[in-house]
Amino acid sequence: MFEQRIESFSQRLRQSSFDLALITDSDSVYYLTGYYDYLHMEFGRPTILAVFPDGDSLLITPQMEADMAQAAAEVGRFAFWNDGAGEEWREELPDLLATVSSVAIEPNQMPALVKEFVTSQVAAEKLRDVSVVISEMRMIKSDEELQLARHAGQVANAMMAAGRATIGSGVAEFEVALATSAAGTRKAAELLAAHYPDGRMSPNTHFLQIMASGREITMPHHRASTRVMQSGEPVFLCFCGMTNFHRFKLGFDRTFWIDHIADPSQRAVYEVAVASQKAALAVLRPGIPAEDVHAAYAEVIQTAGYAYPFRCGRATGFSFLEKPELVAGDKTILQPGMVLAVDGSVSVANTFRAQVGDSFIMTEDGYEQITDHPKTIEDVILH
Repeated sequence: MFEQRIESFSQRLRQSSFDLALITDSDSVYYLTGYYDYLHMEFGRPTILAVFPDGDSLLITPQMEADMAQAAAEVGRFAFWNDGAGEEWREELPDLLATVSSVAIEPNQMPALVKEFVTSQVAAEKLRDVSVVISEMRMIKSDEELQLARHAGQVANAMMAAGRATIGSGVAEFEVALATSAAGTRKAAELLAAHYPDGRMSPNTHFLQIMASGREITMPHHRASTRVMQSGEPVFLCFCGMTNFHRFKLGFDRTFWIDHIADPSQRAVYEVAVASQKAALAVLRPGIPAEDVHAAYAEVIQTAGYAYPFRCGRATGFSFLEKPELVAGDKTILQPGMVLAVDGSVSVANTFRAQVGDSFIMTEDGYEQITDHPKTIEDVILH
């Protein structure tokens, strides 16, 4: 699979008249080679994938990752570097750059450290942007990726069910996070053992639980804290960061209440959020611009008297955010094989916020839902 991707990418480089592409985004490196480096720039250690139009590829990565790289990466050759030894990761680049008349990079993804060096070696007029080439490749998922998406949906469902079962009056938020992480890890381990021979892939979740309750419900990316939840309060659970199975990401969230709805006005807000997602799904199909999904969602929210909302959703895959986005101005035509997170949400400033969201695979005649949890008002009041 990865060997085919490198060849497909090389072909696109030829079509775009790019002499060399330097890929530094860790998700794109994985997409093209099968190699993942858990630390990368967090520890100041760049990994760089160099790809030529004739199909040659070179992976530049730290020496400490040599065993992992050689076991996982499908590339032509490796160049390993060590901290403080010679020119480190820069060693190979001058010779590569001197032989080409154009260099394609991901300008918004390349670490500043690497970008500064590349721009010191290559004249500005020789630099090209390869981001569109990569994003267009990654928009339509392979059969293997769609299997990962479906399995990621099972992991997400397990996490949501565990979170729901743990939420309650007198329970601290972090207890919910522990439950969701354990459930997701166990489901992922089960799926990995049953379907994937590579025992190196971790089943563990890799992200702090997005969660808010009570007066903090308006904070959309609040992390689980020591706050103790109380009866009548709303609780928001989001797995847009934690659903990460075999490196494939999804979007998935729900709003709940404990025992009853203490503030009756919150019911109407929630119902509009659900209706906005329903409106988006009513138009979601191949052949329409991505922005049309957002327009249907936004119309419901604004007609109900609430403020213009953030984007309705986005594509996912090996990154949390891919192309297209379901937002005004994105005219990308939706196609079968895309994986999209589609939300419904309403925010009332400093008062209340409700959100529901699921992930879907675009099919030839519509979509396949891959996350699933009840969302009627009766189902999200937890007794």
